[in-house]
Amino acid sequence: MRRATDGTEALRAALREQGGLLSERADGPARNWPHDPGPPQIAADGPRAAGREAEYELLLEMILEGSLLHYGDPRVVMADGDLALLLGDQLYALGLARLAELGDLEAVAELADVISLLAQAHADADPELGSAVWEAGAVAIGWGASDSHRAAKALARRHDASACDALRAAARQFVGGTLSGPAVS
Repeated sequence: MRRATDGTEALRAALREQGGLLSERADGPARNWPHDPGPPQIAADGPRAAGREAEYELLLEMILEGSLLHYGDPRVVMADGDLALLLGDQLYALGLARLAELGDLEAVAELADVISLLAQAHADADPELGSAVWEAGAVAIGWGASDSHRAAKALARRHDASACDALRAAARQFVGGTLSGPAVS
């Protein structure tokens, strides 16, 4: 399985190739992000992405970077304030458009949930929930959503204190251990 740093470099290359403001801002300094697989690599390793691993990894890197521009510490695109929000939105749109081109409407719906639950986690100042949302969302995209995953998302929407544990338990049904990579709250 690829490392999170491999995905970051693929994102940087794709944004430079695209041109425009994202390309100009894709010069973030090298950071010491974990080398272990992050959410994009986990999702791309699942059977739902079989044969299209690189495409899934890149589009999820775009969406992850968009969320980091909104709520965290971006790895590739450097921007402040309102520009960070606009570029984050652009990365969300680019990633979701690529996913729609693949025809995976189930994953589009899952990412819509990820994005809305990340916003909720940020509003609640709950970085653990943000991390658990990415962990469970990546697994659901790569392996498919289970009943326990859907129930865990419902707990999160209700601000239930057990949501983080439930999301992580649902993810571990398919993938052992936990994900690493940038925390998104």
